[in-house]
Amino acid sequence: LNAYRQRKISNRNFLVIAAIIVGVLAGLAAALLKTITHHIEEFLQSDLHWEYKYYLYLLFPMLGILLSVMYVRRFIRRGKFETGLTPLLYTISKKSSKVETHNIYSQIITAALTVGFGGSTGLEAPIVTSGSSIGSSVGRFLGLSYRETTLLLACGAAAGIAGAFNSPIAGIVFAIEILLPEFTIPAFIPLLLSSATAAVVARFFYNEQLFYLLTEGWKTSSLIYYIILAVVIGFFSIYFGKANFAIKQFFYKINHPYKKVVLGGLILGALVFLFPTLYGEGYITIKNLLKGDMSTVINNSIFSSYSNFPSVIILFTLVTVFAKSIATLVTLGAGGNGGIFAPSLIIGGLLGFIIAFTINTLGIAEVNVANFIVAGMAASLGSIMHAPLTGIFLIAEITGGYILMVPLMITTAIAYLINRSVNKYSIYTKPLAEKGQLSHHEDKDTTVLNMMKLKFLVEKDYLILNENDLLNDKMADILQSK
Repeated sequence: LNAYRQRKISNRNFLVIAAIIVGVLAGLAAALLKTITHHIEEFLQSDLHWEYKYYLYLLFPMLGILLSVMYVRRFIRRGKFETGLTPLLYTISKKSSKVETHNIYSQIITAALTVGFGGSTGLEAPIVTSGSSIGSSVGRFLGLSYRETTLLLACGAAAGIAGAFNSPIAGIVFAIEILLPEFTIPAFIPLLLSSATAAVVARFFYNEQLFYLLTEGWKTSSLIYYIILAVVIGFFSIYFGKANFAIKQFFYKINHPYKKVVLGGLILGALVFLFPTLYGEGYITIKNLLKGDMSTVINNSIFSSYSNFPSVIILFTLVTVFAKSIATLVTLGAGGNGGIFAPSLIIGGLLGFIIAFTINTLGIAEVNVANFIVAGMAASLGSIMHAPLTGIFLIAEITGGYILMVPLMITTAIAYLINRSVNKYSIYTKPLAEKGQLSHHEDKDTTVLNMMKLKFLVEKDYLILNENDLLNDKMADILQSK
């Protein structure tokens, strides 16, 4: 197949066609994951009628994690199931971009169960892994080289982000900033086409806008408050990284997987019971805040009777921010599948709301709360993931907030620099760096040397000469040898 293709189609055109195919499949995967997850959420929250249903929220998250763990242990026996983007970076660096094929569907099933039942994580990391597996599988099926397979893997990841957020530009930036060992201009066209294709396909099957924002211009007088927001988020992102390490270590010490599920599920259930906004992805909270519903964070909680008190809303939201970070990390530590993409956005949005709402409540100034929510989301994502460009372009694209590009750039850059001053590596690359397995974020020469496999470099098909052989007898063999 590969030989026939090389005779009929140029390599560049073939990669373009392959990228479009990857985009279609990844777009379908993104739409499928979102649809299944939201159907589960809708059933548990709206269709299930029972007088004491509210108390089941103590158990729903545990049930989702349990089903996810049971599925992996029952059906993923031959392969290795891993969550998050760290294994993906390792695969690119050390495993020739060969992502196991089961990730195409196993990531979708486990993430839908985890998040649909209330796990406080995001769907983006699973869909990125699923899309990357699609790209890797297509590349291997077509007999492509490591470089070409890696490009299709990145196309799948970009398509996953584009399909999940309807944001093709952010998908491209994400793939370049996080995944690709080195970026070249020829790689841009396949990334662009796969992202655009996935966005169209996903929108056709799942046409729901994530956020609606009526953007307003920003005032120069508000710049100091954006800087304050950036500093707050920068230091919070450092806390998030330390909390991530501590909670991972805590669950790592628990050997039995079902003990992790029970303990993590109980902690998560209690947090969701006290803070209902922690249920699932949490985008609905940000969506309501952008619409001007300032009490949405406290609604449906046991403190909802205090929703008319601004000071209570501010304090409750601040506690929710810390609870969200713990709930996310507990969900992942207990065995659930998801990522920190959505939680980063939620945390940043809530911190932006706290800063702006506090400024307005105290009468210090009059600032646009929605603008600060948007800026906080970009800064949080950019600093926690060490991906400032992804944060800026994603938020600008999904909110239509390009008029806020300057505040987005300022807040994201400052928050990122604060985090980077403490953490050389991101939350994804740190585990690899600690094990000496990180290569593709180093200089190109080191990357090339690390990616070389000795078994492919040692030659064994050399000519063997005996001491009694005559040169004239071996001349033909010598001429044909290397």
